[in-house]
Amino acid sequence: MPNPVVVQSEELYKYILETSVYPREAEPLKELRIATENHPLSFFGTCPDAGQLMAMILKLVNAKKTIEIGVFTGYSLLLTALTIPEDGKITAIDAYRKTYNDIGLPIIRKAGLEHKINFIESQALPVLDKLLEDAENEGSFDFAFVDADKDNYWNYHKRLMKLVMVGGVIIYDNTLWGGTVALPEEAVHEEKRVLRQSAIEFNKSLSADPCVEISLVSIGDGSTICRRIS
Repeated sequence: MPNPVVVQSEELYKYILETSVYPREAEPLKELRIATENHPLSFFGTCPDAGQLMAMILKLVNAKKTIEIGVFTGYSLLLTALTIPEDGKITAIDAYRKTYNDIGLPIIRKAGLEHKINFIESQALPVLDKLLEDAENEGSFDFAFVDADKDNYWNYHKRLMKLVMVGGVIIYDNTLWGGTVALPEEAVHEEKRVLRQSAIEFNKSLSADPCVEISLVSIGDGSTICRRIS
Protein backbone atom coordinates (compact mmCIF):
# COMPACT_ATOMS: atom_id res chain seq x y z
CA MET A 1 0.00 0.00 0.00
CA PRO A 2 1.60 3.32 -1.06
CA ASN A 3 2.08 6.18 1.36
CA PRO A 4 0.67 9.56 0.37
CA VAL A 5 3.10 12.40 -0.08
CA VAL A 6 3.17 14.78 2.86
CA VAL A 7 1.71 17.63 0.81
CA GLN A 8 -1.93 16.59 1.01
CA SER A 9 -3.26 19.03 -1.59
CA GLU A 10 -3.07 17.33 -5.00
CA GLU A 11 -3.37 20.73 -6.66
CA LEU A 12 -0.45 22.15 -4.70
CA TYR A 13 1.74 19.09 -5.29
CA LYS A 14 0.95 19.20 -9.02
CA TYR A 15 1.87 22.89 -9.02
CA ILE A 16 5.23 22.16 -7.36
CA LEU A 17 6.05 19.41 -9.84
CA GLU A 18 4.94 21.27 -12.95
CA THR A 19 6.46 24.61 -11.95
CA SER A 20 9.87 23.76 -10.52
CA VAL A 21 10.58 20.04 -10.89
CA TYR A 22 9.53 18.66 -14.28
CA PRO A 23 10.87 21.61 -16.32
CA ARG A 24 14.35 21.01 -14.87
CA GLU A 25 14.28 17.21 -14.84
CA ALA A 26 17.00 15.71 -17.04
CA GLU A 27 15.69 13.67 -19.98
CA PRO A 28 17.12 10.34 -18.71
CA LEU A 29 15.42 10.92 -15.35
CA LYS A 30 12.15 11.74 -17.05
CA GLU A 31 12.42 8.59 -19.15
CA LEU A 32 13.09 6.45 -16.10
CA ARG A 33 10.31 8.06 -14.06
CA ILE A 34 7.79 7.36 -16.82
CA ALA A 35 9.07 3.79 -17.28
CA THR A 36 8.76 3.19 -13.52
CA GLU A 37 5.13 4.35 -13.53
CA ASN A 38 4.17 1.12 -15.30
CA HIS A 39 5.56 -1.04 -12.49
CA PRO A 40 2.98 -2.30 -9.93
CA LEU A 41 5.25 -1.06 -7.11
CA SER A 42 5.99 2.27 -8.75
CA PHE A 43 5.37 4.06 -5.44
CA PHE A 44 8.71 2.61 -4.24
CA GLY A 45 10.48 5.09 -6.49
CA THR A 46 12.04 8.33 -5.30
CA CYS A 47 9.68 11.31 -5.58
CA PRO A 48 11.07 13.67 -8.22
CA ASP A 49 10.83 16.72 -5.96
CA ALA A 50 12.82 14.88 -3.28
CA GLY A 51 15.27 13.91 -6.01
CA GLN A 52 15.70 17.55 -7.02
CA LEU A 53 16.62 18.46 -3.44
CA MET A 54 19.01 15.52 -3.27
CA ALA A 55 20.79 16.66 -6.44
CA MET A 56 21.31 20.11 -4.97
CA ILE A 57 22.77 18.64 -1.77
CA LEU A 58 25.12 16.41 -3.79
CA LYS A 59 26.42 19.53 -5.51
CA LEU A 60 26.70 21.53 -2.28
CA VAL A 61 28.93 18.89 -0.68
CA ASN A 62 30.85 18.29 -3.93
CA ALA A 63 30.09 14.59 -3.61
CA LYS A 64 32.36 12.24 -5.53
CA LYS A 65 32.14 8.93 -3.64
CA THR A 66 28.65 7.92 -2.52
CA ILE A 67 26.73 4.95 -1.21
CA GLU A 68 23.09 4.06 -1.83
CA ILE A 69 21.05 1.49 0.09
CA GLY A 70 17.91 0.50 -1.78
CA VAL A 71 17.81 1.01 -5.55
CA PHE A 72 14.48 -0.24 -7.00
CA THR A 73 14.46 0.94 -10.65
CA GLY A 74 17.31 3.38 -10.03
CA TYR A 75 15.86 6.91 -10.20
CA SER A 76 17.95 8.23 -7.29
CA LEU A 77 20.93 6.21 -8.54
CA LEU A 78 20.68 7.76 -12.01
CA LEU A 79 20.21 11.18 -10.44
CA THR A 80 23.42 10.73 -8.43
CA ALA A 81 25.34 9.45 -11.44
CA LEU A 82 24.25 12.50 -13.43
CA THR A 83 25.32 14.85 -10.63
CA ILE A 84 28.71 13.60 -9.45
CA PRO A 85 31.91 14.14 -11.49
CA GLU A 86 32.93 11.91 -14.38
CA ASP A 87 35.35 10.00 -12.14
CA GLY A 88 32.85 9.72 -9.28
CA LYS A 89 31.79 6.33 -7.91
CA ILE A 90 28.56 5.03 -6.38
CA THR A 91 28.30 1.86 -4.31
CA ALA A 92 24.69 0.75 -4.84
CA ILE A 93 23.24 -2.03 -2.69
CA ASP A 94 19.95 -3.83 -3.19
CA ALA A 95 18.88 -7.39 -2.42
CA TYR A 96 16.89 -7.64 -5.65
CA ARG A 97 18.51 -6.55 -8.90
CA LYS A 98 15.97 -7.65 -11.52
CA THR A 99 13.79 -4.52 -11.39
CA TYR A 100 16.88 -2.34 -11.84
CA ASN A 101 18.18 -4.53 -14.67
CA ASP A 102 14.86 -4.49 -16.50
CA ILE A 103 13.93 -0.81 -16.15
CA GLY A 104 16.75 1.40 -14.92
CA LEU A 105 19.95 -0.12 -16.29
CA PRO A 106 19.11 0.26 -20.01
CA ILE A 107 18.46 3.99 -19.48
CA ILE A 108 21.62 4.38 -17.41
CA ARG A 109 23.63 2.63 -20.13
CA LYS A 110 22.11 4.84 -22.80
CA ALA A 111 23.13 7.88 -20.76
CA GLY A 112 26.71 6.55 -20.58
CA LEU A 113 26.80 6.40 -16.80
CA GLU A 114 27.14 2.70 -15.93
CA HIS A 115 30.88 3.06 -15.27
CA LYS A 116 30.15 5.19 -12.19
CA ILE A 117 28.09 2.47 -10.50
CA ASN A 118 29.18 -0.58 -8.52
CA PHE A 119 25.94 -2.49 -7.99
CA ILE A 120 26.07 -5.12 -5.23
CA GLU A 121 23.13 -7.50 -5.09
CA SER A 122 22.91 -8.29 -1.40
CA GLN A 123 21.33 -7.43 1.89
CA ALA A 124 22.95 -4.17 2.95
CA LEU A 125 24.26 -4.93 6.45
CA PRO A 126 26.80 -7.58 5.36
CA VAL A 127 28.10 -5.24 2.66
CA LEU A 128 28.48 -2.34 5.08
CA ASP A 129 30.25 -4.59 7.57
CA LYS A 130 32.57 -5.82 4.82
CA LEU A 131 33.42 -2.25 3.84
CA LEU A 132 34.24 -1.45 7.45
CA GLU A 133 36.73 -4.32 7.60
CA ASP A 134 39.01 -2.13 5.48
CA ALA A 135 40.11 0.86 7.56
CA GLU A 136 40.63 2.89 4.37
CA ASN A 137 36.86 2.97 3.83
CA GLU A 138 36.20 4.74 7.13
CA GLY A 139 35.31 8.36 6.50
CA SER A 140 35.82 7.92 2.74
CA PHE A 141 32.27 8.53 1.50
CA ASP A 142 30.92 12.05 0.90
CA PHE A 143 27.24 11.15 0.77
CA ALA A 144 24.78 8.33 1.46
CA PHE A 145 21.15 7.80 0.54
CA VAL A 146 18.97 5.22 2.27
CA ASP A 147 15.58 4.08 0.97
CA ALA A 148 15.32 0.49 2.14
CA ASP A 149 13.90 -1.63 4.97
CA LYS A 150 12.79 0.90 7.56
CA ASP A 151 13.26 -1.41 10.53
CA ASN A 152 17.00 -1.46 9.79
CA TYR A 153 17.52 2.29 9.47
CA TRP A 154 19.27 2.61 12.83
CA ASN A 155 21.54 -0.34 12.01
CA TYR A 156 22.43 1.39 8.76
CA HIS A 157 22.98 4.68 10.55
CA LYS A 158 25.50 3.24 13.00
CA ARG A 159 27.58 1.88 10.13
CA LEU A 160 27.20 4.85 7.79
CA MET A 161 28.40 7.16 10.56
CA LYS A 162 31.75 5.37 10.28
CA LEU A 163 31.82 5.28 6.46
CA VAL A 164 30.72 8.86 5.74
CA MET A 165 33.27 11.58 6.44
CA VAL A 166 32.81 14.37 8.95
CA GLY A 167 30.97 17.06 7.01
CA GLY A 168 29.36 14.45 4.76
CA VAL A 169 25.62 14.02 4.36
CA ILE A 170 23.26 11.07 4.81
CA ILE A 171 19.63 11.24 3.62
CA TYR A 172 17.01 8.82 4.93
CA ASP A 173 13.81 8.56 2.91
CA ASN A 174 10.24 7.85 4.11
CA THR A 175 10.84 9.13 7.65
CA LEU A 176 7.33 10.56 7.97
CA TRP A 177 5.75 7.34 6.67
CA GLY A 178 2.93 9.06 4.86
CA GLY A 179 2.27 11.34 7.83
CA THR A 180 1.22 8.40 10.00
CA VAL A 181 3.98 9.14 12.55
CA ALA A 182 1.79 11.96 13.85
CA LEU A 183 -1.39 9.88 14.08
CA PRO A 184 -2.61 7.65 16.92
CA GLU A 185 -1.95 4.00 16.15
CA GLU A 186 -5.63 3.13 15.89
CA ALA A 187 -6.02 5.67 13.07
CA VAL A 188 -3.35 3.93 10.98
CA HIS A 189 -4.05 1.01 8.63
CA GLU A 190 -2.83 -2.24 10.16
CA GLU A 191 -0.44 -2.85 7.25
CA LYS A 192 1.41 0.35 8.10
CA ARG A 193 1.63 0.12 11.87
CA VAL A 194 4.85 -1.86 12.28
CA LEU A 195 6.92 0.34 9.97
CA ARG A 196 5.22 3.45 11.34
CA GLN A 197 6.59 2.47 14.74
CA SER A 198 10.01 1.83 13.19
CA ALA A 199 9.95 5.34 11.73
CA ILE A 200 8.94 6.87 15.07
CA GLU A 201 11.73 5.07 16.91
CA PHE A 202 14.30 5.94 14.27
CA ASN A 203 13.34 9.62 14.26
CA LYS A 204 13.60 9.72 18.05
CA SER A 205 17.03 8.05 18.04
CA LEU A 206 18.30 10.31 15.29
CA SER A 207 17.11 13.42 17.11
CA ALA A 208 19.15 12.34 20.14
CA ASP A 209 22.33 11.60 18.16
CA PRO A 210 24.89 14.31 19.04
CA CYS A 211 27.11 13.32 16.12
CA VAL A 212 24.80 14.75 13.44
CA GLU A 213 22.95 17.91 12.53
CA ILE A 214 19.51 17.02 11.19
CA SER A 215 16.62 18.44 9.22
CA LEU A 216 13.42 16.44 8.81
CA VAL A 217 11.98 17.76 5.55
CA SER A 218 8.31 17.41 4.66
CA ILE A 219 8.99 16.55 1.03
CA GLY A 220 7.80 13.39 -0.69
CA ASP A 221 7.09 10.90 2.09
CA GLY A 222 9.45 12.72 4.44
CA SER A 223 13.24 12.87 4.20
CA THR A 224 15.72 13.36 7.02
CA ILE A 225 18.94 15.08 6.04
CA CYS A 226 21.87 14.41 8.38
CA ARG A 227 25.25 16.12 8.35
CA ARG A 228 27.94 14.27 10.27
CA ILE A 229 29.70 16.64 12.67
CA SER A 230 31.79 14.18 14.70
